[in-house]
Amino acid sequence: MIEIVSPERCTGCNICVSACPTQVFEAVPDGIPRIARQSDCQTCFMCELYCPADALYVAPVADHAVTVAEEAGEVRQWIGSYRRAVGWGKDRQPTAALDASFELLRRAH
Repeated sequence: MIEIVSPERCTGCNICVSACPTQVFEAVPDGIPRIARQSDCQTCFMCELYCPADALYVAPVADHAVTVAEEAGEVRQWIGSYRRAVGWGKDRQPTAALDASFELLRRAH
């Protein structure tokens, strides 16, 4: 579930507002988007994936909110971690080439 929009990192581009399939965010004029309907989050990670500033943290817990504080050192490393893990973003190596699940389909036929 979406937990953090980092005011330090967010540029206010509102890409997360557009990327969210369940309209969890609200754009704020002259500000950063706010989490308006957290309970509607389906933990799809689309907002975190598309955030060019790595300003979001989606907790992998999907059925309830998890209280986290951005200031906590442990949490700071999680912000934008899904995007890093899949290799999206400048100077990152996409990890799609490492996925060999297509082999399962090929061998099934």
